[in-house]
Amino acid sequence: MEQELVLSKSLDKNEAVIMQNIDENEIFPPEKTNNVFCTSKIEGNKKTKKGLIKMRSLDFAKESPIHGKSLPHARSFSSHFLINIDEIMSGDDNEKGALISNTSSGNMGIFPYDQSSITLQSISDDETLENTRKKNNILEVKTSCPMDQEDEDSCSWRRIQIETTLRIRLKFQDVKYTVALKGEKHSDAEKCILQGVSGSACPGEVLALMGPSGGGKTTLLKLLSGKVKNDSGMITYNDQPYNKSLKQRIGFVMQDDVVFPHLTVKETLIYAALLRLPNTLSKEQKKERAINVINELGLERCQDTIIGGTFVRGISGGERKRVCIGNEILLNPSLLFLDEPTSGLDSTTALRIVQMLHNIARAGKTVVTTIHQPSSRLFSRFDRLILLGQGCSLYSGKASEAMLYFSTIGCSPLIAMNPAEFLIDLANGNIKDKSIPSDLENKFLPGNHHFKSKNEGPSSADVHEYFVGAYESRFANEEKIKLLNHRLIEEDSEVQSLPNLRDSGATWNQQFSILFTRGIKERSHEYFSSLRIIQVIATAIIVGLLWWHSDTSSPKKMADQARLLFFISVFWAFFPLFTAIFTFPQERAMLVKERSVNMYKLSAYFIARVTTDLLLDLVLPVIFLVIVYFMVGLKLTFPAFSLTLVTVLLSIIAAQGLGLAIGAAFMDVKKATTFASVTLMTFMLSGGFFVKEVPRFISWVRYISINYHTYRLLLKIQYNSLGCSTYGSVVPESGGVEVGAMLVMIIGYRLLAYFLLKKMKLRTTT
Repeated sequence: MEQELVLSKSLDKNEAVIMQNIDENEIFPPEKTNNVFCTSKIEGNKKTKKGLIKMRSLDFAKESPIHGKSLPHARSFSSHFLINIDEIMSGDDNEKGALISNTSSGNMGIFPYDQSSITLQSISDDETLENTRKKNNILEVKTSCPMDQEDEDSCSWRRIQIETTLRIRLKFQDVKYTVALKGEKHSDAEKCILQGVSGSACPGEVLALMGPSGGGKTTLLKLLSGKVKNDSGMITYNDQPYNKSLKQRIGFVMQDDVVFPHLTVKETLIYAALLRLPNTLSKEQKKERAINVINELGLERCQDTIIGGTFVRGISGGERKRVCIGNEILLNPSLLFLDEPTSGLDSTTALRIVQMLHNIARAGKTVVTTIHQPSSRLFSRFDRLILLGQGCSLYSGKASEAMLYFSTIGCSPLIAMNPAEFLIDLANGNIKDKSIPSDLENKFLPGNHHFKSKNEGPSSADVHEYFVGAYESRFANEEKIKLLNHRLIEEDSEVQSLPNLRDSGATWNQQFSILFTRGIKERSHEYFSSLRIIQVIATAIIVGLLWWHSDTSSPKKMADQARLLFFISVFWAFFPLFTAIFTFPQERAMLVKERSVNMYKLSAYFIARVTTDLLLDLVLPVIFLVIVYFMVGLKLTFPAFSLTLVTVLLSIIAAQGLGLAIGAAFMDVKKATTFASVTLMTFMLSGGFFVKEVPRFISWVRYISINYHTYRLLLKIQYNSLGCSTYGSVVPESGGVEVGAMLVMIIGYRLLAYFLLKKMKLRTTT
């Protein structure tokens, strides 16, 4: 093959034109070596085409062995046929990527994919054209390869594994899924989400599910991960169906980052490790495992920074996504599913996430991810691709061969275009700036029954129908044959023989201890926030000033002091009630996520949550009562103060239980607060202060009122057995009935909340 280096006279001395003959058939992928450089070989024969690459503004920092001239990489581009060097990224050993040209004029187009397919390694800023020589019609170009660290990265993933990764091959065939339409006249109305999707993913590969919004990507991902049951079709894992033991081998990263905003990165992963890792590991080994994951994810610099959220400043979006991935890879899953892990991230951060997934896959795991519209660099990282459109498969196979496949059926871009953008357009039925397949174009010629008008072409529905038919006739049958004839990766690796990792996790006592500690750290900021403390202290001071040194020398003054006692009973029922209402609705997403992987038992979570809130809720009331009690001048004896404090604490615990029950019943903040407002108003009106004689048919309300029992106990403590009909009924000699009623409410409301949680479908898996 002839090769020629021409220095153009029309260009500046720092410009060069490289012309070479490139064979259109014999294109070889880059070869990786153990050296610092990667070598790409391009062979040619007699039947060749000439390709022109024009490079301008060359930096002659290093010399080339040819004519003593240096040939660095390009910095700027002209309006001719160009290649954007920055967008050319390296592929894996088994990848074949299509090289797309960038052009500023529409008539230049891109490389025709039916004629040539070229794979190049990524070129960094400091790479040089080390050697150019002719030998046996082979042109060798050595460039520095920054991605040579991938092998070391994948080895590091293997080093931190707690056990050998079970290599699982995922296969699915003719997967269909329908949902019932709500609000339709006909109750049997259904919508088909997936229509016979087939494909496979092997260990060491990254499978991308790509398509437009509403194409069925997330539904397919949930079906493959076992979170949703499929209506029909076959999904196997090493030729075995889904079962409970396999569930522990699957990691699922949701699109939304569900994490506690006030925990640090290190705390988040350590708590997850303590709860999820097998009990055969010591506590120190589990912590070491979490630290290793932090190091491998590149989170060392932010490990002591809180994660943050919508209203709390913390780590970046890419770091938060890596924390979520770290939560799943702690347990060394064989299958890792991710729902749009690059959403909301910039291109550089998204590339780092995808490269990390590529390294995880090379450690022996099977990675499946949905992707909306990746950049060209991200697209080159995927091993396999399934293109979905309206629930149908438009392509399934190697990602590097997707463009070649569509070019063989007559559809190629007419202008320079990101491959992912091109494929998404086809999935949407958009063929603007793309060549129309001849079979599709012939349907709309005059005289054909598809012909509409002179200016109208095929609609998006026509385009979608054509590509679905083309895939089924050209590609689908081959894929199905491959799925049926593929052998198991390991004959003795049957899924049903896997140990159930849940049985070897943390014990109930350990779960309670870990959840209790985590709850204290996560919620202490809320209970002891400056605004909350100021609110309680300010209210106490205002109350103390209004009832400053009140006495009971006359019935009128006694009535005024009794009003204070009623206010205390109402205030410390209202405050904890509306705080507890938000508990389960706000933590529902986290509870669903953690319970779906059996991280802990519901009873351990509930008791730890109740205990945490109980301790945190009892600090501010003590401060409030100390301020009010001595400013007002209530009964200044230690027994009276102690009993008053105990009564207020009983009221708080009972109101807290009622709030938990209401929140668990509705799991919706608006509905729960509305119901709680009506309930608390009813309790307050029937508390024995506003109404002296309640009608008999509704008198039962006062006996379930927290305010009623609290108010009567406070009157008993302050005035002994004194009866005062002015501000309520006669106070009984003993407060045993009221204390018993409060204890029943404390236990009853919490049991009700627990059973309401247990009854709800908190798990997303079946």
